[in-house]
Amino acid sequence: MSSSASVSVFPFLSPSWPRVRRVLPGLALCLLLAGLAFLLSRLPWMQAHGLSALTLAIVIGMVAGHTVYRPLAAAADPGVQFTRQTLLRLGIVLYGLKLTVQDIGHMGLAGVLADALVVVSTLGLGAWLGTRWLRLDRELALLIGAGSAICGAAAVMAAAPVVKARSEQVAPAIATVVVFGTLSMLLYPVLYHWNQQVALIPGGPHGFGLYTGATIHEVAQVVVAGRAMGAEAADAAVMAKMVRVMMLAPCLLSLGVWLARRGRGTTFRDRGASGEGVAVPWFAFAFIGVVLLNSRWALPAAVAADVSDLDTLLLAMAMAALGLGTQVRAVMQSGPRPLWLATLLFIWLVVGGAAIMWVTTKLFG
Repeated sequence: MSSSASVSVFPFLSPSWPRVRRVLPGLALCLLLAGLAFLLSRLPWMQAHGLSALTLAIVIGMVAGHTVYRPLAAAADPGVQFTRQTLLRLGIVLYGLKLTVQDIGHMGLAGVLADALVVVSTLGLGAWLGTRWLRLDRELALLIGAGSAICGAAAVMAAAPVVKARSEQVAPAIATVVVFGTLSMLLYPVLYHWNQQVALIPGGPHGFGLYTGATIHEVAQVVVAGRAMGAEAADAAVMAKMVRVMMLAPCLLSLGVWLARRGRGTTFRDRGASGEGVAVPWFAFAFIGVVLLNSRWALPAAVAADVSDLDTLLLAMAMAALGLGTQVRAVMQSGPRPLWLATLLFIWLVVGGAAIMWVTTKLFG
């Protein structure tokens, strides 16, 4: 047998094997923590309170990062970094298998337009308020804006490499998503019953469901809030949220272009494909491609369920890796201003989102 054949059959003989071996301890640790979060998220109490595997993974990771991880950091850090970067992007790409282009058609023009206006206005407002008024770092302001505008923690994690954010900037952004998304999950069913009397948001349960999906942070939180309103509202809420999630890729592409033009773009080697100094993340193109493929050729239900579980596990591993690298002291050093920004964006989502839904429904509903 030739030496080249030996290398292909036995990967540990390959020159790249030492690099693979370096990431294995951290990879195994992230898998262990994510697996724990994955199992806990299946418990009825966790599901009833909207605690997804992503949310639980970062909490577990932070706890481990302040306890058992310290003596393991030297050996595990390469794998943790690999998980936080490469596996995160793979998880975002696979997330596209949960969406189809046909989802847009079921919402109507008013629902899609409301989604788009909420996303664009929240991102713009977050960037402007965060940098101009609250004097936050641009990276942190953009992360909080992305998490509030699009799809919560997944959007924060996806936007982090695009804006070149540090771990101590990512953690406060995710924390605000958890806090205000949970508050929304409790508030919206109350608003729904109030709206049944005043009909401020037209369209009955379907219309309020679209409003819910267009303005609550996390997918899991939308599901919990929608179920508390009834089947019709829940279906509309999830559909609106999924279309909003589809806007993640175009938002990342636009963000990459905007930052590149302002001298903050990344290079081809660092983050993705670029042309003439305009940086865009490669996984955003892959995300769009997966959505288009899934719209044309749907996977068998059993396979789709397995891939969805794998995607959740990969994203949970990335969240656990983020938690491992996050120190509470560094997060506290960010001060109260990130919380102020998240509060203002939460108010905008509730009040401004209702106004947007009312206008779009009246004009295009």
